[in-house]
Amino acid sequence: MAPQPTDLADAPAHLLSRLYWSGEASPVDATRAALARIDRLNPEYKAFVRVDHEGALAAARASEARWRGKAPLDALDGVPVSIKDLILTKGLPTLRGSFTVDENQPWDVDAPVTARLREAGCVILGKTATPEFGCKGETNSARTGITRNPWNRDRTPGGSSGGAAAAVALGMGPIAVGTDGAGSVRIPAAFCGNFGLKPSFGRVPAYPLSPFGTVAHLGPHTMDVRDAAMAMNLMKRPDARDWTSLPPDILDYTATLTEGFSGLRVAFSPRLGYAKVDAEVADAVQAAARSVEAAGAIVEEVDPGIEDPLEITTGLWFVGAWTVWNTLTPAQQERTDPDFRAEALLGSQLSALHVQQLHLRRGALGSHMRQFMQRYDLLLTPSTAIPAFAIREPGSVPMTPEAMLGWTPFSYPFNLTQQPACTVPCGLTRDGLPIGVQFVGPMFRDELVLRAAAAYEAIRPIPRPAVA
Repeated sequence: MAPQPTDLADAPAHLLSRLYWSGEASPVDATRAALARIDRLNPEYKAFVRVDHEGALAAARASEARWRGKAPLDALDGVPVSIKDLILTKGLPTLRGSFTVDENQPWDVDAPVTARLREAGCVILGKTATPEFGCKGETNSARTGITRNPWNRDRTPGGSSGGAAAAVALGMGPIAVGTDGAGSVRIPAAFCGNFGLKPSFGRVPAYPLSPFGTVAHLGPHTMDVRDAAMAMNLMKRPDARDWTSLPPDILDYTATLTEGFSGLRVAFSPRLGYAKVDAEVADAVQAAARSVEAAGAIVEEVDPGIEDPLEITTGLWFVGAWTVWNTLTPAQQERTDPDFRAEALLGSQLSALHVQQLHLRRGALGSHMRQFMQRYDLLLTPSTAIPAFAIREPGSVPMTPEAMLGWTPFSYPFNLTQQPACTVPCGLTRDGLPIGVQFVGPMFRDELVLRAAAAYEAIRPIPRPAVA
């Protein structure tokens, strides 16, 4: 068993749960530690856009009383969590990184994932940073500033869940809820050296549904895999407000975490057949594949036989941006992020016929990958093609499909296919930046993806940045 951290802000959720039960620590202790970490580091890293000190401590005190009475609501009762600022949270504004949202309105609805965590007694610390409407794979906005990477403050944490990933890496709560429309959980988790999971589409109910459509997933950022499995046991509980959600899943995602790689059939695709990959990233992921094979998996280097679906992803995404744009007044449109504005303009240029053709191409891709995965239990790839790049201001790069997502060719295909996928740290570059390996599972096999991630984590434990 790993030694107990000297600061509770560095403790994973499953350890906090054990400490609560034994009485060695309390939810109030853990919440105060997380809030102290936020107060110390957030001015520099800007992971949070709203911190609810009073509400968090009130929830922690209520949880502390339940643990003292040996009657917690759940194993995660009293664990500090954060919610991305795209996800409705009762009592806290959801600003979506945008000046177009009026924070002075009633905030009286919890999204399904927020409700499930609150019902389990989790302590909601506040809201984490996102670019405007989650529109890009880095986290900057005129409203909330630039979020920085915990491993190197001059690098981006990725996006659009960059605030969530930075918060977990910095010890600002062991669990953060993000969204993933083209890699927005996995990109920042890979850049920040965390575990990040994009579940099967519909496994975690959403409300309201994303204007970017059925590429948009919700998933956890965590310090380790067990925390994600525990969080998913709550997040996947049903909610009738999401008509696209999957049937209820009663599996305990922690039950198979120790089953390892033995006998699993793994397709290792270093490039998916089309990607250009940084040499250090390629070497680290190649070594990860060898470790997986040494641990008992049957690894075959093979590409799935697909073309780069970047045009499909960005086309559908730009149409979503155009949809949001048309909900805004002219005055609001003038205040939008130049990157979002450019995406909306590109979306306005797509005809109905073109969009329908994109949907048909997406369907063909999904069918192909369902058939490919009949031969394999898992697909192993890099998480991103490059390490974290330098921070930059909104509008500093022309908005093209390649600039938007061309550097993350391993993430967006699996939003289109809706398969479960995760990223696990597999090393550091010579400059000390995290590298991630991605495990992709067959549709609906979220527990298998978590099992593989836990098996790899047992081989190579997840490091923490020294800044925390």
